[in-house]
Amino acid sequence: MIELEVYAAGVRNLDKILELDHEFEAVPGMRYKVDSNHDIVYLEFDEPTFTIQEIRQIFRKLGLEARIVGSVPPELNPKSKTQLIRPQG
Repeated sequence: MIELEVYAAGVRNLDKILELDHEFEAVPGMRYKVDSNHDIVYLEFDEPTFTIQEIRQIFRKLGLEARIVGSVPPELNPKSKTQLIRPQG
């Protein structure tokens, strides 16, 4: 299980909670809970469905700035498609 805690000032607004629900409802294997007293969203994933950039983009789309609380699970960091080239010799 992958867990992520996101602080997003303003997410306590009912309209924002409904918009967030609309964005997340179709994501399989993902659960979330909003702590409206503290503007915190707790996310749980069965597998890495999103990258951290995609999660931030969803919040940005709703007019919220997502700030990650704690460290980002490595499974949510995008994998680099480039390979380090080492000199021969």
